[in-house]
Amino acid sequence: MTDTGASGGSNVEKPVAIPADVKTPDKAGFPCPPVMATIQDDDERLLARIGYKQELRREFTKWSTVSYAISILGVLGSVPATFGSPISAGGPATAVWCWFIGSCMAMCIASSVAELVSAYPTAGGMYFVTKHVVPPEHAAIWAWIVGWCNFLGQTAGVSSVAYTVSQMILACASMNSNFEAGAYTYAPTALQTVLLAILLLCIMGVICSLTTRSLHKIILWFAPINIVASIAICIALLVLTPEKQSAKWVFTHVTDGSGWGSKGFSFLLGFLSVAWTMTDYDGTTHMSEETHDAAIRGPVAIKTAVLVSGVTGWMLTITFCFCLSDFDGIVHSPTGLPAAQIFLNAGGRVGGTVMWFWVILIQFFTGCSAMLADTRMAYAFARDDALPFSNFWSRVNPYTHTPVNAVWLVVLFSIVLDCIGIGSTQTVVSIFNITAPALDLSYIAVILARIVYEKRVQFIEGPFTLGKWGRPTNIVAIAWVSFISVVLFFPTVKPVTASNMNYAAAVAAFIAVFSLSWWWIGARKYDVPCHLLNVGSAPQQEQ
Repeated sequence: MTDTGASGGSNVEKPVAIPADVKTPDKAGFPCPPVMATIQDDDERLLARIGYKQELRREFTKWSTVSYAISILGVLGSVPATFGSPISAGGPATAVWCWFIGSCMAMCIASSVAELVSAYPTAGGMYFVTKHVVPPEHAAIWAWIVGWCNFLGQTAGVSSVAYTVSQMILACASMNSNFEAGAYTYAPTALQTVLLAILLLCIMGVICSLTTRSLHKIILWFAPINIVASIAICIALLVLTPEKQSAKWVFTHVTDGSGWGSKGFSFLLGFLSVAWTMTDYDGTTHMSEETHDAAIRGPVAIKTAVLVSGVTGWMLTITFCFCLSDFDGIVHSPTGLPAAQIFLNAGGRVGGTVMWFWVILIQFFTGCSAMLADTRMAYAFARDDALPFSNFWSRVNPYTHTPVNAVWLVVLFSIVLDCIGIGSTQTVVSIFNITAPALDLSYIAVILARIVYEKRVQFIEGPFTLGKWGRPTNIVAIAWVSFISVVLFFPTVKPVTASNMNYAAAVAAFIAVFSLSWWWIGARKYDVPCHLLNVGSAPQQEQ
């Protein structure tokens, strides 16, 4: 990483762009690009050069931005929620090493995303960057596809987190009911799960409708609670669990629990947990227009969050695997969540409930953070007239100075998705499964476009760059997402039936047909956005 940002501190404004008549060519034959604004707190001027008016208030600081980036990954909530998938498919070693490998790959993707959004730190994130890495004649349709993949992927993620929190709360109620004949007397219904998820979405919507200043004060605590609670729970589990597995079993034992007849393929299915958790890297960039010095702090927060979350998630995964004293009993736990059974085995009903409370709380934090990113994406998308009734959804509330209308668009959309769970749990899970592939594919589409069109389109780098490591990192990110997206579309168990089929591919195909059909029917007039200013010809500031 190369940080070319100049430090602030002086009250004297300095020019931040080379005059437009400078034509010195670079190695690729292009005129030298104008220097992006890197003076601290010069965000409004940079946003104006990009082509937008400052409407939101910049209240997020360095620490609240990092805390937000960590909370949107929310490993303490997400790892227990998804832990059952890798251990049931391939055993403990699958869970441990899939998380480690997946985290390393996530750092490559996050680094590529961080470099791109550093150049154009707007609420649109990667969707907006698309216009600046493809030729003008292709910019609109590329941005349309990337934007819709990102928006739908994020919304599916928000609805899935709310649904998961609902399942966790009801699982807690279940494990505190009487245990008779090998089952708990209380078993939540699909309707109860969905209704509670709707209530949670409304609470998240209220929080996301607050002023940016209030959000800054709240989110500042998300990461510290996440990290401290993770460490405390790991210590408690290791101390309280009476019989722990050996290190050899944890790090080397792989099974073929998927039924595919191959331990290797069962191992690949273990990536579902880390893929579902370590995504939405550009969530932090959607808060760029509410962050001071966003061109630097946003990318730094993204990489910091992936590093911290990768280490914390691996610590949790290893701890859980050491505590798999009764492997079959935990995998087939009557609670429906193996991690919840691990907590019960270690702390009993009271201790297990106390630890589970922190898991639920962190997952709720993740839902709030994910919704916040999604609402800013909806605001940016509507601002560029890419949504029906865009003028309404892009309106900024005059009292909170936040896009409240966009908040409730996301809430309503997420409720609609969750309501599908009343009629078919399998269908709604399939929709949730599209979250990681949709988001990751939207990222690598932009990364790939930058590589393919680099000789035709001049990309103006921001203050955060990967330097000589940029191309290798981009290639690794593209290769990994292309590979893992195929794996994530496979059924997780065999024989495949209507009830265990992975319908994520069908959902992805529907989204592709829907968005492209809409494009050809009536959205081809869309541009992204049509009012952009020429960065290179922006007027100079007086010294």
